[in-house]
Amino acid sequence: MRTLTVAIAGFGAIGATVAERLDRGIEGLELVAVSARDVEAARARMAARLARPVPVLPLAELAARADIVVECAPAAQFRAIAEPAVRAGRILMPLSVGALLDHLDLVDRARASGARILPPTGALLGLDAVRAAAEGTIRSARMVTRKPPAGLAGAPYLVERGIRLDGLERPLRVFEGTAREGARGFPANVNVAAALALAGIGPDRTRLEIWADPTVTRNTHRIVVEAEEASFEMTIANVPSAENPRTGEITALSVVAALRRLTAPLVVGT
Repeated sequence: MRTLTVAIAGFGAIGATVAERLDRGIEGLELVAVSARDVEAARARMAARLARPVPVLPLAELAARADIVVECAPAAQFRAIAEPAVRAGRILMPLSVGALLDHLDLVDRARASGARILPPTGALLGLDAVRAAAEGTIRSARMVTRKPPAGLAGAPYLVERGIRLDGLERPLRVFEGTAREGARGFPANVNVAAALALAGIGPDRTRLEIWADPTVTRNTHRIVVEAEEASFEMTIANVPSAENPRTGEITALSVVAALRRLTAPLVVGT
């Protein structure tokens, strides 16, 4: 198998960790470029963390350089990253899965160009079981997310409604609705709900609750699925990233695992 080249769009907490793992060496994969809003800061970070720094390029140029484009940028930049990758027939690995819900025309474009859109599991668990259940009949899918208040700060849904979390002493349910609505209102917080929806019964049938909870120190996601073939309930508690409390430390490792699957001679799981 030939070596696949990788470009990373976004060089924050997730992107830098993925780059570092690629720099250490993953069989069949080579990091060739990154993109970042602050070019000089990205170069400095690479010089400190990578043995082999790579060019820092504009978003639009990544798809011309790499077989795989990993998107881990702010959701507002999703289209600028995803569209060139899909047009060029690349493998797109998006972390902003909530943004993908508003750009599903890219799936049809990928079908025409030969591109593949492969969202990693991220901070969730059990997507293999959800995908399997979706081959049969899922009656309902629900997720309850609990995060420390700092992990939800600045979410558009809260800002628009004037909901303040400063000094919160008790758990507060700040949202209940569909996964689609939650992804729009909390674009940096609940990409996991969008992933669950895409793996299962869709964003308008998947239900979501979001709690600001000062009693927890980890980002916690509980999934309950009722299907004809199986019923299951799963909970994961992720350590928030030291650099960005809106995401979990495991998210970057999920990207690394997803990349490794593309070239590994043995792949376990659906």
